[in-house]
This record gives sequence, structure tokens and C-alpha cells, in this order.
Amino acid sequence: MFNFGRTLMLSIFEHVQDWGFGMDIKVWMYLVYLAVSIGLTVWVARTLARNGQIFLEEVFSDERLARAVNNLLVIGFYLLNLGYVTVAMRHSEPIGSTSQAMEELSWKIGLVLLVLGALHFFNVYALGRYRRSRLRQLATQPPLPPIGQLPMQHAHPATPPGSPHGPANPTAPPR
Repeated sequence: MFNFGRTLMLSIFEHVQDWGFGMDIKVWMYLVYLAVSIGLTVWVARTLARNGQIFLEEVFSDERLARAVNNLLVIGFYLLNLGYVTVAMRHSEPIGSTSQAMEELSWKIGLVLLVLGALHFFNVYALGRYRRSRLRQLATQPPLPPIGQLPMQHAHPATPPGSPHGPANPTAPPR
């Protein structure tokens, strides 16, 4: 599939001037970049929202709160990623050939994918930490069973039997 897509893109870039649109190859590169980046962003956001709902219900143990947090995460995801796509679109150097356009396009889309992945793993990490701390607070037992017992220390150390500083038998009456 990637080979077909690459061939199609090369064909579009090579025939831009023949179509009479008057746009140079850089404009077409921008249009393809925006279409692919926005499409990937929407697809990943919908997939994460759909599959993340179950995880969030487990994390928050409240379906309504999980749905609200899921919607907020999706909005934040869109804002961060589409903001990055917009900022990263600019390319100040001229694009002289189809291969340069493809290289620049693959670089830009690769960065978009890395940002999408980083945002996803950050969210999973943060929510996982929150879930673990909430489960620790709800736990009635310590996370690990005790291995042994510490020796008890008395306020006044016991005197050994027969010691000159104390009675040999603590229950015996004093002399």
C-alpha cells in the first residue's frame, strides 16, 4: 500500500504543472501534508477516545467522570497535534524536485506521528500513575505482607534475674 501511495504522490507532483493549476510543487506538498496529518490526527483521536473510554472508567470508577475526562483529552489532543502540524508546515527552502518534496513530506509526517505517539504515551503514563495511587488509597491491606515483627522495646529495660540492681524474682516481695 505504501508503494502505491508513493507512486500516486509522485505522479501527482510530476503532473502539477500539466494540470494548469499554476501551483508549484511546494503548494501541493503543503496540501498533501495537511490532508495526511489531519486525517491521521482525527483517526488516532477517535481510536484513542473509543478504546480509552474503558480504561478511563477503570481509572476513575465513575462513568460520567470518565466520559468528561475522555472528551477533554480528545480536545487537548486535537489542539496540541493540530497546532504542531500548523507550526511544522512551514518550509523556507525552495523545493526543486519531486524527490525533494517527497523527502520533506515524509520528514514532516514522520514528526507528526512521533508527536502523536509521545502524546499518547504521556497520557497513558499519567493516567496509570493516577490509577495506581487511587488503588493504593483504596487498599485496606498494605501493598506487601509483613515479613516479620520488630522486637518490642520497653521504656525501662528489664533487669536480668539475679542482678544486684533488681530483685531476682520480680513477683517476690522485697526483703
